[in-house]
Amino acid sequence: MNRDESSAPRPAASRPIRVLPPELQNQIAAGEVVERPASVLKELVENSLDAGATRIEVTVEGGGRGLIQVQDNGFGMTPAELPLAVTRHATSKIGSLAELSAIASFGFRGEALPSIASVSLFRCASACEGYDEAAMIEVVNGRITDQGPAAMPRGTKIEVRDLFAGVPARLKFLKSEATETKLCVETLCRLALARLDAAFKLTCGGRTVHRFPAGQTLAARLSGMWPPAVTEDMIEVCLNHAGHRVTGLVGRPLTAQARADRMLFFVNGRHVRDRVLLSAVREAYKGRLLSREYPQAVIFVSMPPEDVDVNVHPAKTEVRFRDESRIFTLVRRAVVEALDRAGVMRTVPAPEPWLSGQSAGEKYPGYRDFKAHIEEQDREAASRTPYSGPAPFSEPDSFPPDPASSLAGRDGRPAATASSPGWTRNVDPPAVAASLAGQARVREPGPVPSVSGPICAREQRQVLFDRPVPSGPGASHPDAARIHDASAPAGILPGSGPGQADVEYLGQFADTYLIVRLNRETLALVDQHAAHERVLFAGMVRAGRRGHSRPLGIPMQVALHASEQTRLEKLWDDLRAVGFELENTRPGVLGIKAVPPG
Repeated sequence: MNRDESSAPRPAASRPIRVLPPELQNQIAAGEVVERPASVLKELVENSLDAGATRIEVTVEGGGRGLIQVQDNGFGMTPAELPLAVTRHATSKIGSLAELSAIASFGFRGEALPSIASVSLFRCASACEGYDEAAMIEVVNGRITDQGPAAMPRGTKIEVRDLFAGVPARLKFLKSEATETKLCVETLCRLALARLDAAFKLTCGGRTVHRFPAGQTLAARLSGMWPPAVTEDMIEVCLNHAGHRVTGLVGRPLTAQARADRMLFFVNGRHVRDRVLLSAVREAYKGRLLSREYPQAVIFVSMPPEDVDVNVHPAKTEVRFRDESRIFTLVRRAVVEALDRAGVMRTVPAPEPWLSGQSAGEKYPGYRDFKAHIEEQDREAASRTPYSGPAPFSEPDSFPPDPASSLAGRDGRPAATASSPGWTRNVDPPAVAASLAGQARVREPGPVPSVSGPICAREQRQVLFDRPVPSGPGASHPDAARIHDASAPAGILPGSGPGQADVEYLGQFADTYLIVRLNRETLALVDQHAAHERVLFAGMVRAGRRGHSRPLGIPMQVALHASEQTRLEKLWDDLRAVGFELENTRPGVLGIKAVPPG
């Protein structure tokens, strides 16, 4: 046996079973509890709130890797309790199995502080009422290095420095300093929303980012986090039923966005991410928003602690409800009633449950006339050009239901139908269809029979495909080649790009979808709103490539949330490439000096 083989580690299966050292146990636990600096901030602030703090000051340096400091005016800890605080599964929050099944505090595992102390330089000082002096303890990567007396008022002060310095493998998974700082800010904002009775102050890089006084209303505290355009006209939600309470604020359809990052949910004061609550709110907006849009919402659900299990994940961001269907119904009902009270009307009636065996012609008046019209055009085309393929259009027995789709405008007004006056979008459907078709030829349709009533739309799909813009003398901006050209899309559906003989615009459904026939076998429904945005974007790209911009007489000032500022920085060069002239007038405010023509 050579030396290399004799010194090789033994296979895991042949090693004796043994208890892992405490330091290794804590580092393993830290992998679940301490994901990034924002996780540390969350655990420390939650401990402060559990300790009865009404004033919490947080300092973040270097994105949280350099320093996270949390100081509060809570009950504090005695000198004898400090070593226990950095010992796994030592806690004052629960003491029996019965208490575990009805948790009312943020923390209860006794894992947070030892996990944090195992991957950082950790220092905790605390003063408890009734004791003459405060005490402190220092821990370096899981080992206690110092402890003794300290001087400070009642409360606790924790400093976490050099996070993950002893675990380089964890550092490579962290994002940039700006991104980690943004996540810390968002985490504190969520905690501040959960406790309106407490005051919070957040300092990042020596600058005060947020200061929330105690006793604010939810609307007032939210206005310090989100843009005023979103918060100034939010709708109050309030519903009480059989020991359950649903409260909060929801936005009007005009403030909807394509991301769900402003849908926040709190269960018994704890911020959670839960699909049941998310689905309930989106269901309440059905008929008021497009299916790809997300409302702005902050929803609080209060219930008996025994009706919800928070012991699902060490990070405590997931919960399980004893009765999911009941919670879904309560939240949906609370939001629907709030929207109805505020006069936010459905633009299209919500889809009804599909009846098995019922044909589309029986459910939707005018469907058979529309089908007959298409078949008639097919026969005329076939008489001019022989065709031996499959039947151009055959009626299915029924269409599959699609509860996720909704045909809704954004302003809360009733939808117009073919037989009654009403609002129509400022879009020329044939022009949009022509733009979508690219180089394909679009024929003007003949008379399209009236189709009234709601339709059951299938899932909205991506209807255009980007292709890169070749760089050349026409690109006036150095970043113009990075912008995708929307003026000549590859096609609407696979196999329908330029070169197809016919792309025919037939009409509209529900003032929302364009009906386009791509060929004798394919009928496409095009989201008119998305198509219009695509056409406008194409014009911006063309103007930007030519170096054209339209100066504004008075520059616009736009207040930005921290997350919006981060996204803007990533898109800054792209926006300049299409003709925007932007400047950061002051922190959190964007100045727009010029926009693309059109």
